[in-house]
Amino acid sequence: MTTPGEEASVTSDFVRSYVITGGRTLPDADDLALHTLVTLAPERIRPLGAGPEVMAIWNLCAGGYLSVAEVAGHVGLPVGVARLLLTDLFEQGHLLRRAEPPRAQNVDRATLEKVLNGLQSLIG
Repeated sequence: MTTPGEEASVTSDFVRSYVITGGRTLPDADDLALHTLVTLAPERIRPLGAGPEVMAIWNLCAGGYLSVAEVAGHVGLPVGVARLLLTDLFEQGHLLRRAEPPRAQNVDRATLEKVLNGLQSLIG
């Protein structure tokens, strides 16, 4: 806590999301799902004038595929802000993303029982 006349130190923890995003609205969750995997595109040059958050994302994604949720957690940003910065990098051609895996399809009980019986007969 500060006393009157004393200024509080400004750290990145105090920077609000709208400052990082430039006041832009956050993208829809459908545009970049939490479990979508992202990584740097090959042979990309760091964007000039990128902020520290973008550079942190750049360095993190250079190591291979990570989910959007993992990127947000490692960088310490709200998911919406990380999603917006990742979308910017993707639209500029700096990121590759893998589509989310298809949803599992329900299988009827009779088929599951046949598989179970087949496995039990193999095991003995």
